[in-house]
Formats: sequence, C-alpha cells, structure tokens
Amino acid sequence: MTTTWRLRFELSDSPGALARVTVRLASADCNVLALHVIPVPGGVLDEIVVRAAPGVLPADLVEAVRSEGGKRVGITRADLRDLVDQPTAVLRAARMALTDPEQTADALRQVLAADSVTVGEAADGQVQLGEWAARRGWAPFTQVELTRAQALLDLVDAPAPSMRAVISDDGAALVLRPGADADEDAVAALHSRCSMRTMFNRYHSGMRTVPRRWLHRLLNPPRGTTVLGQCGDQVVALGQLIHTGTPDCAEVSLLVEDAWQRRGVGAALLGALASDARAAGFTELVAWCLPSETALVRTAARAGLATTTRREDGLLRVSITPRGRALKTPEAVEVAEKTR
Repeated sequence: MTTTWRLRFELSDSPGALARVTVRLASADCNVLALHVIPVPGGVLDEIVVRAAPGVLPADLVEAVRSEGGKRVGITRADLRDLVDQPTAVLRAARMALTDPEQTADALRQVLAADSVTVGEAADGQVQLGEWAARRGWAPFTQVELTRAQALLDLVDAPAPSMRAVISDDGAALVLRPGADADEDAVAALHSRCSMRTMFNRYHSGMRTVPRRWLHRLLNPPRGTTVLGQCGDQVVALGQLIHTGTPDCAEVSLLVEDAWQRRGVGAALLGALASDARAAGFTELVAWCLPSETALVRTAARAGLATTTRREDGLLRVSITPRGRALKTPEAVEVAEKTR
C-alpha cells in the first residue's frame, strides 16, 4: 500500500540542490506530488509531498534527503489537503471558520499543518495565537505560517458586516444595519408605535414620543454606533453601543416595538452589538434597567451572553460579557430577582 508523506528541510543555496533531492527520492521509488518553497530569515525551507511505494519507510525518505545535503529534516503523513496550493487551502480554511466559528481550531490546524490546536495558554513546545495554543512536533512553525494563521484569526474576529440578515422566532426576515440620518422619520415612527411602558423602560421617563431633536443623536451617538432592525420598509428595533469613557467598557441599550417583542429580535440585535463590541476591543457591556424589569437579562441569555446584576442608584445595573457562556434563562431571571 502506498503512503503519502510531507517532508520539510533546509538545503544549501547552490544550483541543482533541490533537483538532486527529487532525483534521489525518485530513485527510492517515490513520486513527487507537490513542492513548496517557504521563506525564512536567512534563506528558504523546501517542502515536498511524495507518494512512497510499499515498503519505503519514513527513515528511508529522511536519509535520501540528508544524503543530498538536507538539514533540519521533518516528516509527517500527508493528505489530499497538502496537494492544494497554499492560498486555496487558506481560503478554504477561512471559509470554514467564518461559516462555523466552532471550527476555528480545525481551520487553524489545517493552515498551520499543526498536530493540535487548543484553547488556553501555550505550554512548552506550543506557540500562542490569541486564545489558541498550537503544537507541531514534526517541524518548527515558520514566521510566514504564524503570520498566515494570525491573518485567519483577524478575519474571523473582524468587525461584523454592515448588514446582517436574521430570522425571527416566527419566521419573519429582518435586516440589521447601521443607522443613518435618512432614517430619522423611520425611527420617529418606531417610537410612535411603542407603548408607554416600552418607552418608559427604555428612557425611564413618561414621554409618549421622542423629541425630534433627539433623532440625530439617536442615529449618530457621540463615541458610539447605532444598529437598526428593519422589516420591509419599517424600522422595528433600535440598539446602541456607546463608549462610557471607562477603558474596555461600553453602554448598550435596546428598543424593540411591542409587536416585535418576545420574537427573538432583541436577542439578535444584542448579539450583533456584542459582536461589534468584541471587534472594537470591549470586554464589558453595561445596561441600565428598572429594578423590576428583567427582560434585558433574559434577552442576553437568549443571545448566549453571560450577565451579572446589581442595584445602583435606584436602577438595575446589568453587566454583559460580550464573549462568554450564557446563563440559562431561569438562572438569569433569578439573579435579577435577587437584586430587587
């Protein structure tokens, strides 16, 4: 049975050195399937993917390379992914991670040709990439590979697209998008459709409609951003993310019109704001609610975001972790109840 191997080694910079290696491997009954040249400080590393005939051992391949002056020889089993050119392989891995963030570790492992990629601090023999620790025993990582892997992580953690499509619990399609000055009339109409209770919970005052002069600041908050939830030609929800002046902390607020409440719209909006907060480097979101109002805590739980609460200045201060394990809804409500 034939076996495919991946060899990485360093050769002296002399004419014909790599050709002599391939000839030696061919004489050992190996078929060269792919060749990559990897730049490193002071020179390059050569990488060859070969299919060896039955009976050819890894030690035979290493010896063949060393006999032609190869140094720092590493060898590992190869698969079909190693026959794809590197840019294509990286793009496929990026697509996998973007489609399903749960597969980020596997995407990194493919890009790095690593033995393992796990969450946590790097131990001996591992390298740190953000929250990930990567290990590869058959050959050291090169700076080019680490830079490529970091670019993948930057892409996965990049700011969310300006428009995001979501589906409500009952199947209605909405778009989440940034607010603009042209949305003033739509945002005014959103407020006019909200009940007094919804308005009071959001603004903590008994106003029935929002003053016209507020609309510009709602859509262009200082040191912040506004995201609108739109269905058809109507804006049905509004969320804001505003820097508090405290490092790594932003204030978040939501307004969902009554007809769209309890349909998952608030959770989708809060999830989008949390994603934007992570991209901006915030580690805490803070919201202020009436002590008897627990809707935001439940919304955060549905969005997969952990919360803690405490009473402060007569209000309920809700601290939300943009990235973390969500509390289950009953537990989240219980936490809020204890702060009343």
